[in-house]
Amino acid sequence: MTELFASNTASLTTTLIFAVALSLSLLLKFWLASRQIRHVAQHRTAVPPAFVEKVSLTAHQKAADYTLTKTRFGMLELAWGAALTLVWTLLGGLSELNQWLLGWMGQGLAQQVTLLGAFVVIGGVLDLPFTLYQTFVIEERFGFNKTRFTLWLQDMAKSLLLSVLIGLPFVTLVLWMMGATGPWWWLWVWGVWMGFNLLALLIYPTWIAPLFNKFQPLQDPQVKDRVTQLMARCGFTSKGFYVMDGSKRSAHANAYFTGFGASKRVVFYDTLLAQLSPDEVDAVLAHELGHFTHRHVIKRIVSMFALSLIGFMALGWVSQQAWFFTGLGVVPNLNGGNDALALLLFMMVLPLAGTFIGPVFAQLSRKHEFEADAYAVAQTSGSALAGALLKLFEDNASTLTPDPVYVQFYYSHPPATERLGHILGTAH
Repeated sequence: MTELFASNTASLTTTLIFAVALSLSLLLKFWLASRQIRHVAQHRTAVPPAFVEKVSLTAHQKAADYTLTKTRFGMLELAWGAALTLVWTLLGGLSELNQWLLGWMGQGLAQQVTLLGAFVVIGGVLDLPFTLYQTFVIEERFGFNKTRFTLWLQDMAKSLLLSVLIGLPFVTLVLWMMGATGPWWWLWVWGVWMGFNLLALLIYPTWIAPLFNKFQPLQDPQVKDRVTQLMARCGFTSKGFYVMDGSKRSAHANAYFTGFGASKRVVFYDTLLAQLSPDEVDAVLAHELGHFTHRHVIKRIVSMFALSLIGFMALGWVSQQAWFFTGLGVVPNLNGGNDALALLLFMMVLPLAGTFIGPVFAQLSRKHEFEADAYAVAQTSGSALAGALLKLFEDNASTLTPDPVYVQFYYSHPPATERLGHILGTAH
């Protein structure tokens, strides 16, 4: 009787904590979004003084309107996501799906894999209207969308195929290990998870990315010569310089390093090369090199693995607690085989913790961006980097006047006014 009372108390406590955390997370995000909307709208009518001669009022207002539209739409997505989480958990949606599959398939690994697959498919279908609206209404309205509906369907089909060919065997292996490797399964799964991610970093540039975009060797002799000299000067090697046909999907521009170890390559969006001068391309590349020089990529990988180890350890513990299931609205299988349920519930609980620790990682990311900027200024030109970033801010319709509190919570990159002021202040 005492054990039953303790179990019911633990279950009720879990329900209460989860409901409060979900509510607080939603209220916090709504408050931040409201601040962002109010702040951007208040500063929409005038370009910040530091940018008056560089950014037109039309471009400034387009960025403000784009930000306002995306933020308002994001609030709708937040509400929808919270409602789905509530339906899946406390309102019994996941439990009902599990019981139905048990009645149809019986217990076993196949049932658990099917449960995970069904959850992902149902969630994807329910989120589909938001994805379509984001791409074909919002991005289209502001002139960014270049994706044809047929191309969008092709991308979705390729993603689904990759999920089946790669994701399904991996998930099956994880669920098997959870049930077959004893109480320390979470450590073994963590090791497999690390290996899987490192393998993905190696094969993504040459096997996965080309399925969605064309990558042509950089042809412009002036740009190629400059970036080759920059790489040599900075002591870096790569498998080559490539231009990606990003313009077939979006007008947004970017450049990035991809791969790991010997498979590293430099990728420029064709939209980026069309907008920047050779010295500005140099500066953008130098910024990316700065991330490698300061070992930001390695630090992020190590951090991700450390956090994932803590996460798997926590999952290993809660998956053995009946109150974790019942407190989140799920009736566990009495004969075991609850690994898929535990994994799905944990995936829904984890983002709530992320809401409150996210600002720490956002601040660290902004610090890394400042360090990479400083490296680029030292290797190239502060004015060239500032000019490139200003073009990218304007091209991507990034608002010049975000709310400071919103920035602290969400921005992985410093806002334009702060970043450009810092660059020009450190330029030689």
